[in-house]
Amino acid sequence: MSPIKHIIFVILACFCSLLFAQQIGADDDGMLSIRLLEHLNQAKLDSNRGKYYNALDNLDKALNASIKIGDQSQQGKIYLKIAKVQFLVGEKDKANLSISKAMKIQREIGDYGNLAAAYNIKGVMYSTQEEYEEALDYFNSAKTLFEQEGIEEYTSDVTLNEAKVYIALKRYAEAKADLEKTIIIAKKYNQQRRLSGALIYSGKVFCAMGNLRMAEMQTEEGLAIAQELNNFSDENEAYLTLSDIHEKNGDYKNSHFYIKKHIHLSDSLLNVKRQNIATGISNESITDYKDAQNEQLKAQIDEVNAESAFSRITTILSIALITILSLLTLSLYKNNNIRLNTNTMLHKKNDELILAKEKAELASKTKANFLSTVTHELRTPLYAVTGLTNMLLDEDPKPHQIQHLKSLKFSGDYLLTFINDILQINKIEANKVEVDPEHFNLKLKLENVISALSNSAKDQDTTIHFDYAKDLPENFIGDQLKISQILINLLGNAIKFTQDGDIWVRTSKIDQNDDTYRLRFEIEDNGIGITKEKQEHMFESFSQGSVQINRKYGGTGLGLSIVKGLIQILKGKIYLKSELGKGTTFFFEIPLEHDKTADKPEVIEVKKGNKMEDLDLSNVKILIVEDNKINQMITKKILNKMNLSCDVVDNGEAAVEQVKIVKYDVVLMDIHMPGISGLEATKIIRSFDKELTIFALTAVTLEDKMHEFGEAGFDDIISKPFKQEDFEDKLHAALTGQKIVSSFFN
Repeated sequence: MSPIKHIIFVILACFCSLLFAQQIGADDDGMLSIRLLEHLNQAKLDSNRGKYYNALDNLDKALNASIKIGDQSQQGKIYLKIAKVQFLVGEKDKANLSISKAMKIQREIGDYGNLAAAYNIKGVMYSTQEEYEEALDYFNSAKTLFEQEGIEEYTSDVTLNEAKVYIALKRYAEAKADLEKTIIIAKKYNQQRRLSGALIYSGKVFCAMGNLRMAEMQTEEGLAIAQELNNFSDENEAYLTLSDIHEKNGDYKNSHFYIKKHIHLSDSLLNVKRQNIATGISNESITDYKDAQNEQLKAQIDEVNAESAFSRITTILSIALITILSLLTLSLYKNNNIRLNTNTMLHKKNDELILAKEKAELASKTKANFLSTVTHELRTPLYAVTGLTNMLLDEDPKPHQIQHLKSLKFSGDYLLTFINDILQINKIEANKVEVDPEHFNLKLKLENVISALSNSAKDQDTTIHFDYAKDLPENFIGDQLKISQILINLLGNAIKFTQDGDIWVRTSKIDQNDDTYRLRFEIEDNGIGITKEKQEHMFESFSQGSVQINRKYGGTGLGLSIVKGLIQILKGKIYLKSELGKGTTFFFEIPLEHDKTADKPEVIEVKKGNKMEDLDLSNVKILIVEDNKINQMITKKILNKMNLSCDVVDNGEAAVEQVKIVKYDVVLMDIHMPGISGLEATKIIRSFDKELTIFALTAVTLEDKMHEFGEAGFDDIISKPFKQEDFEDKLHAALTGQKIVSSFFN
């Protein structure tokens, strides 16, 4: 063979080998894909038959096949199936690990439909452990993602699971709404199994709400569908529900009939489970469970039988008693008739009062929830507005842009003040503001308030005079925070309406009973004054002297309403005197207890004005946990400006994993995120790290929620949008190891 022919032969041989190898590789992938589907189908059959460990074995094989062919979508789905089966056999820790892996993959590849399914399963896991609030969070996240992806048909499973949680919490109105949605979607997409469950649980809700006729109709309709589908689990639930309905209706015979059917079917299901379940769960535990269940069901039968016998005796005695009472009724007819009419009127009035009270409470709750939601939604974008404005002002803007940016900053600050005032009014009206007494120096407190507002007074060319009565002690016990808020509002108003004038702040004693002093505070100005007709409405919400005054001087019109509410909480009173063009004086009186232990050491708070530049920040690590991309960028820029480096993650699961890998000094944790919330993520972190400083970076401000932050393990709360000075102070305290004194958790 010539050299040229030899070379051509070698090239052709290599080319054929390459084609053959590629074909083998393609064949291997094809075979793996077929095996993957075979294992998944077999796992489904095993699971339906109760052979859960066989199912897990097949799912593991399917997972290995999906990893070899690099199919991440299938990996996420298989981890989800594994988690479901692991949870069914009681391997909760393994189930949580599997579902976390599924969620991680689904987030990475953007498989939000299956991520929603994972949230739904996670919610079911929490609900079976009676951790209902966490379950509801996951169900809500699942619904949101399904709706976002436009997969309406899958939301029926979520709303059915959510309804079961509401039934467990006895929140029947919310359960009823969820079940109605489930029934509509199940009928629309011919989801007979979900329709069966929704109808039966709807029967439970109607039974609990006292509508027994509707309860029976719904349950029987659901039972018929369950029997047609051989859905023994729903059928068994229907028998138990019908027994409860007939018992409430006084029909003990039918109640007895359905409880016996429930017992018989429960026994059959338990036997099937015992026969089918694979090695891994001891027979002893199954037998114990069966014996315990039988004892419980027998007790229910005995109770129903006893009630039936008692009912017969009661009926006989009732007939005899009614005969005797009928004779007496004839002679007392007129008196009873008058009394009946009177009682009817009283009951009617009482019912009207109860109904009015319930309506008022519902309206108050609805208003509070509305304000909480709206203000939270407003504060989140406000964080972006104020943060971006401050950043632009610090980045050497062009001269003609400075005034525009300052106007934008002023508008943002004004809107934030307005939101805070609305929240404060809402809390006062809902009686959610509590008195928090502590030791403090009253004279020093007044001087600090005056000092804080002195620059505003100078801008108005106004002088503040302070007079503290000589016979008055300086140290008292009271809610100094609320007293400060009252004084700041009243003194701020006086400054706003006084140009080139004087303001007097006076404090004196009205009377004394042992250690309790009744004090009078006066804030007098010689400003524009208030007309007599306007004085009557000055303490009402959104009230100012006139539209012109509002436009000229600004303000929300809520300050005096807040002041009056706070003074009433402190068991005091407020009044005013004023004359147009001559000025205004506000008087308020409150009781305070004299503090005779004034030499007691005070709590050392973090001092204002700490400078981050004094610290070595080269090795400081901070983790930002925030799902909003704009807020991520703003918080990161603020930290970078303070010479701090940071990492960013966008969900609670990732935060937990990151904290395990990297040693951080501070974590800034957002609260409302898809998946597990910031509260839940912090609870998990606290299970393995008690020392890490974790701040809640959140728009939530209602104090009735604050105990949840303390219980979760947060060190403090930084409200969005925040003042950078306060943010720096808290970070400085955390990084220098100082004690963080939080007013939120006191």
